Amino acid sequence: MSSAFSIVFVARIVLLLLVTWGGNAQLSPNFYSSTCPQFGSIVGDAVRSAVSGDARMGASLLRLHFHDCFVNGCDASVLLDDTPTLTGEKTASPNRNSLRGFEVIDDIKDQLERACPGVVSCADILAVAARDGVVESNGPSWTVALGRRDSTTASLSGAQSDLPSPSSSLDGLISDFSRKGFTASEMVALSGAHTIGQARCLLFRDRIYNEANTINSTFAISLQANCPRTGGDNNLAPLDNVTPNVFDNNYYQNLQQQRGLLHSDQTLVSRADTAAQVDGYATSSATFFNDFANAMVRMSNLDPLTGTQGQIRANCRRIN
Repeated sequence: MSSAFSIVFVARIVLLLLVTWGGNAQLSPNFYSSTCPQFGSIVGDAVRSAVSGDARMGASLLRLHFHDCFVNGCDASVLLDDTPTLTGEKTASPNRNSLRGFEVIDDIKDQLERACPGVVSCADILAVAARDGVVESNGPSWTVALGRRDSTTASLSGAQSDLPSPSSSLDGLISDFSRKGFTASEMVALSGAHTIGQARCLLFRDRIYNEANTINSTFAISLQANCPRTGGDNNLAPLDNVTPNVFDNNYYQNLQQQRGLLHSDQTLVSRADTAAQVDGYATSSATFFNDFANAMVRMSNLDPLTGTQGQIRANCRRIN
């Protein structure tokens, strides 16, 4: 009996080791400490320069990371260009004429390939650039675990279906985030990413003309001049018109005053529990920063490729 128990015990240990080593290696903040110690400084300097030259870039890099992770995990699939044999995600309606910052990622990748050829993944660059973009916009920092690898595929259909819509209801948002493992509370925290960045007229036109019961009338009128009922689809407005390039809690204060730009923003106050969370963040930027940072850690760990999965792309726009 003892012998049988030993055999079963050993078999379980072997199975555990196979699961642990079979391409699911743990991410680690120190993943590049010996193979590319310059990694952090190269990304940080490039992001600092990019945000200094274009204040919107912090928001753009954060959004790139989000749109990457929400479609089949944080695998840099969002960066892939279309080829005769691969259809990327850039032409999906949530991404087309909208995502930006690709050149910043290209520049970082070029520098890293010179310093540490074939070592750093594009997925890890996106994760750290998003964090650094927030920091350069006066937002919180968080520890980014590293060791993601890059996909060799993309999903146009996933980009079409998995990314939350700017016209989403509260229930829709909760459902979209729940499918990725997030709670309603984490969704409200992550929505605070809209404290920086801009949106196209096409995405808020219906709100400023047809949602009189949930929008401040003065705010709506001020937006209509640059977003007519017809035309001007690509005209931009800040998601936070108080401090559009500063990562702070004004986004939530705007929602209290019915000054959310998108329907999916203002809907956060349509239910008592999420409205109470909005009020808490509007009062305490420290609470918002803490919750946002914690949720971003979870975001950046969505279904990464690790170990021998995927590849380390030499060029983030195409597979090797």
